[in-house]
Amino acid sequence: MGVDLGGVEFYTGPTVLGGPDDLEAVVLDFVAGAKKVLLIAVQAMDSRVIAEAVIAAARDHGVRIQLILEGDYLTEDKPLALPWEPGGDNEVNRTIHAALLRARIDVITDLNPDLFHQKFMVRDPGLVSAAVLTGSANFTLTDTGTNPAAGVGGKKGNNLNHLVVLRGKRIASHYVTEFASLRSGTFGPLNERSEPRPAELRLGGIRVKPLFAPQQGPEMEIMKQMLKSQSSVDFAMFTFARSSGIDDTMIRLVDSLTRVRGVLDRNQGGMTWAATPDLKAAGVRLFENKPGTGVRKVHHKLMVVDERLTIAGSFNYTAPGATLNDENIIVLGDLEETDPVAEGRQRQLAAYALAEIDRIVNDLSQPV
Repeated sequence: MGVDLGGVEFYTGPTVLGGPDDLEAVVLDFVAGAKKVLLIAVQAMDSRVIAEAVIAAARDHGVRIQLILEGDYLTEDKPLALPWEPGGDNEVNRTIHAALLRARIDVITDLNPDLFHQKFMVRDPGLVSAAVLTGSANFTLTDTGTNPAAGVGGKKGNNLNHLVVLRGKRIASHYVTEFASLRSGTFGPLNERSEPRPAELRLGGIRVKPLFAPQQGPEMEIMKQMLKSQSSVDFAMFTFARSSGIDDTMIRLVDSLTRVRGVLDRNQGGMTWAATPDLKAAGVRLFENKPGTGVRKVHHKLMVVDERLTIAGSFNYTAPGATLNDENIIVLGDLEETDPVAEGRQRQLAAYALAEIDRIVNDLSQPV
């Protein structure tokens, strides 16, 4: 299903939690479409089906693949008593990592001492098939919605997520540059807000603006878009901390807008550092995933402004997300758009994202 504007596609899911889209199928289709090159930067990969598709692309079709993973998911919090025996919370990740190496996939772990939180792939830069896949979903069983209800390694349920596919050589080139920086280690605090102004381009008839953290300040971009709002701000957010300037902006706006509403992950939203109490006291309508729905995490990092503009990607509303972690967001649309055709298309995409927030509020959540 999803929304397909030609150069922009947007998907929400997973289907096992009532979402409209099979997120695993979207990832597999993207990988299968690679002709020459596939660059993958993702925090975690424990889905064997996705890993097998990556290996098959290299082995069967000669696709050149480079892969960056978060190194913390290959180790354990505490040393294992039997380090020569399989076991531990991250054994699946290690097994997949070993399989990638055995297949001679060019795979490294990140160089950032903080969190490598990216979730993107670049396909065939410079070719007709050039495209980017990004969003909130890791390539894991819980994020793509294929985790059995009984859980894997003690994990219960699945996570709510979104994916965005952006087609074209120009958008691919921006992500290739970011990928090269990640591979070389020139990211994190070393590059904080030191890169050129974020690019803006037209895909699918709407404005598309990618930004990378920490160097391009996505927190400031989100605050700027919120301050342009005339009517509403709706969001679904995994981690929303007091340390984010986004909470202060939201609190300032709540009395001047018709609707300020959001869904928070129940566990993250209940932490002592979370912005939940302040937002609720200011009048923001807050919801959280309720037990018994099969939702493990509200893992979205999603905002819709004025039912016209959509902000998606990997960025949680936290200080580490803004200053230390490797992240990306995509701003889809323009609140100052004057072209009626473009306006209709960006509203179509925003309506799909807003329908996901409505669905979570109505079917899977309870008031905070």
